[in-house]
Amino acid sequence: MTVKRVLVIAGSDSSGGAANFNRLTRLCCLQINSRESMYGIDLTYDSGLEADQRVLAAHGCYALTATTGLTAQNTLGVQDIFVVPSEFVRKQINAGLEDVGADVVKLGMLSSAETIDVIAETLQAHHVPTIVLDPVMVSTSGSQLLPEKAVKEVRTKLLPLTTILTPNIPEAQLLLKDAGAEAPEPTSLDEMIELAKKICALGPRAVLLKGGHLPLSKEHKICQDPKDATTVVDILFDGTTTTLFETEFLISKNTHGTGCSLASAIAANLASGKDMIRSVRSAVRFVEIGIKTSTDLGKGSGPINHFHSTYTMPFAPGRFIEYILDRPDVQRVWQDFTHHDFVKGMGQGTLPLQRFKAYLVQDYLYLVQFARSNALASYKAKTMDSIAASAQIVLHIQREMALHIEYCTSFGLSKQEMEDTPETIACTAYSRYILDVGQSEDWLALQMALAPCLIGYGAIAKRLHADAGTLRQGNQYWKWIENYVADDYTEAVQLGSALLEKHMQLVSPSRMDELIKIFVRATELEIRFWDMGLDGSGR
Repeated sequence: MTVKRVLVIAGSDSSGGAANFNRLTRLCCLQINSRESMYGIDLTYDSGLEADQRVLAAHGCYALTATTGLTAQNTLGVQDIFVVPSEFVRKQINAGLEDVGADVVKLGMLSSAETIDVIAETLQAHHVPTIVLDPVMVSTSGSQLLPEKAVKEVRTKLLPLTTILTPNIPEAQLLLKDAGAEAPEPTSLDEMIELAKKICALGPRAVLLKGGHLPLSKEHKICQDPKDATTVVDILFDGTTTTLFETEFLISKNTHGTGCSLASAIAANLASGKDMIRSVRSAVRFVEIGIKTSTDLGKGSGPINHFHSTYTMPFAPGRFIEYILDRPDVQRVWQDFTHHDFVKGMGQGTLPLQRFKAYLVQDYLYLVQFARSNALASYKAKTMDSIAASAQIVLHIQREMALHIEYCTSFGLSKQEMEDTPETIACTAYSRYILDVGQSEDWLALQMALAPCLIGYGAIAKRLHADAGTLRQGNQYWKWIENYVADDYTEAVQLGSALLEKHMQLVSPSRMDELIKIFVRATELEIRFWDMGLDGSGR
């Protein structure tokens, strides 16, 4: 699988959201020729590397970064900013593109005219195929964040390189104003569409005009009363086609990072090979649900939820068995099963012989049903590898049965005698539970029902075999322990475990919980089987 790479060139948000410049008391604008500084202005940027990286991670992309500015901020606002020197930004971009490379570059907060010049030069030199530009130029309150020279550099040097531009309405108006064109406030959806077309004429291949500044009614009319606003319409224009994306107008304080998250989601989708319309539609939905599922963090504008549609496995690939045996809901029953008094009695050689012989008979009868269950698993499998694996386990059981009969003979038990003995209730309950799971559930559920026996006997024998306290000389049960640490049984355990490891990576969280409940129930029935062997209960 090829990893999709996205280089993000933007500012850093120390609060982990997006560079959200609210109620800024001091903004040190370094590297700006006009020497403009802004004091006491209500500013809101929506551009932060931290949010960008979360979005890209949620979309399965690898994120490289070039930092244009550092902020000291929280959800209430920015306390200070340091603009990274433009030549250092150049070095960051070169370092990433010369080594790892990028399928898409996403641009956010660019800080200064010098930085913009450097970015344009560097991206042209590296022939970057796809550029997503989130033009962070106007605050939520309407304040201009970039000096005129920097706005001009964005328009003249970056827009011609841009694959898709994602301005809000004030940013679109500012770009048109810089170009000397009229940019009145749109008063209808049609005028918003015209605004998007005018911006596209400035150079980008496509424009996504964000409609959050102009929420509409259900009829797509301008609302005289804000309470009537129900819909936000984002407009994509690619030079020929206009596509509208409608979302619910949401009232939430947790909108920190919506702009940069939208642009980064588009970048991730383009990197993954989606066309423009699909990339934008998916990104719009991603942000919409991110707002809806957000939780309050901090005292101000909190971040959206970037991980609403991702599922992280609770175990590392290849470590499912380790994970399940470490779960609190499994630990107790597994401990009771693998450290049962019947097991201790075998290890110490103190188990009454009659009890062990009774167990051997029922174990023989159980193995017959265990073979049937694995044969059923082979039938229910969908691939040749899984079919063959279950078939091999059946063949192993056949070999084990021969050893079992030979072993039982040493205790004076004949095959006929064992077959003539009725199953105990404990044996029937356990074996038929597994078969019932096999009939009513899928292949994987059956594997989970079979797993406690397969894995548990191997784990018990391995522990007893390695335990210095286990009686070896003169222990009539030592042969039982050796049988379950033998190479053929160890191979069967490895085979069954590998099947679980492979397939459990593909299930949903809810299905995993269902399967683990089957494992727990089968383990409980194993305990009842030991109880039956120890004291004759379960008959």
